Amino acid sequence: MGCKSYSEFAVRTNMAASPHVVMSFLLELSEIVREKADEEFKKIRDFKRQNDGNDCGDLEPWDESYYTGILKSSAFGLDSSVVASYFPLSHCIDGLKSLVKSLFGASFHIVPLAPGESWHPSVLKMSLHHPDEVQAVALLSFCVMEMGDLGYLYLDLYSRKGKYPGCAHFAIRGGRQLSEKEYQLPVVALVCNFAASPGSSSARLNHGEVETLFHEFGHALHSLASRTDYQHFSGTRVVLDFAETPANLFEYFAWDYRVLRTFARHYSTGDVIPEKLVKAMNDARQMFTATELQRQIFYSLIDQTLFGEQPSSTRDTVSAIRDLKRQYTSWDHVDGTHWHTRFSHLITYGAGYYSYLYAKCFASTIWREVCFEDPLSPTTGCHLRAKFLQHGGAKDPSDLLKDLAGDGIIRYCRGGIIPDTSSLCKEMNL
Repeated sequence: MGCKSYSEFAVRTNMAASPHVVMSFLLELSEIVREKADEEFKKIRDFKRQNDGNDCGDLEPWDESYYTGILKSSAFGLDSSVVASYFPLSHCIDGLKSLVKSLFGASFHIVPLAPGESWHPSVLKMSLHHPDEVQAVALLSFCVMEMGDLGYLYLDLYSRKGKYPGCAHFAIRGGRQLSEKEYQLPVVALVCNFAASPGSSSARLNHGEVETLFHEFGHALHSLASRTDYQHFSGTRVVLDFAETPANLFEYFAWDYRVLRTFARHYSTGDVIPEKLVKAMNDARQMFTATELQRQIFYSLIDQTLFGEQPSSTRDTVSAIRDLKRQYTSWDHVDGTHWHTRFSHLITYGAGYYSYLYAKCFASTIWREVCFEDPLSPTTGCHLRAKFLQHGGAKDPSDLLKDLAGDGIIRYCRGGIIPDTSSLCKEMNL
């Protein structure tokens, strides 16, 4: 194929253009985050010693989530069950509908399913309708499309035996121009695995699940809002290191009190989520951000190393990962562990894991420059749709990003493009 590695083959059509550009981005970000990550490591280690005594042993990787969870809860008095009481799944879906209405003037409506159309009785189907969408659309046997529809969304939200795990967005059919007057509408599915709350037929989500729901909805909206001539450019069918940007952007809406107060209400009293509670959630979110960012950089470095140009001498994966962890993280490698054998992105996302960090940087800048002042403004929505979402992969992503958030959102590096990291670093107090 004329490439020195799979990474070169996979990255050459992306914004980064080459593994060298990806590595430049990752190493630069690694250097920025190191000092604060070291400080956070010491804080966790000292807390363990205070709790368990100085003879409790070294701080191990499996200690992290346990002790950081305690530190966050004790610092801000957060109780996950209290937070979840404000996020019944039905309220969260209403929140997504309200957000789309505020931003884009569009509305979701439940529509009937044709015989044989649904794969499970719990699946819902909704149309996304905009009154100004006047283009005629093609009729298909399994659904009736009316003037003003933008597309169709299936919701399959509850866990069940044998179901695909996790949460994901699936593009069932891309939009495309059939003729001068006819447009094939996109059809997508938002699939999650939320568990019904004890003693209830519905789910109450923890905030991490709310964030995930908004993330996947960002993908779905990218597909539904796009209007491209060809279905191969529809919605999320873009270069890999741009694809996660809308989803990461929509995560921000799940943290903003101005958005949350429109739908986050107590499941029994109907009280709006207290602003003080949302502030505590955001304050806790700011704890150990460098540790998490460093972990994502480390994962991306593993990905690039394993799929990159290989040394002439044989080397096992364990030693390669051990060396990367010791060089680029604040934590030591534990001999005898082989956790990377469960790193599923190496199978499905080879040489592309860095794309999540690209998206975090792009989304941070877009939120600051476009959305933060008024996240529910129709003007904000107009910019997002007209300059960003509706183009899918039909326009150069660097042009879309610059048109939306200004030239400073990207930087040119060795023939490729990397995101500006300043907004994300400021957000994380780096």
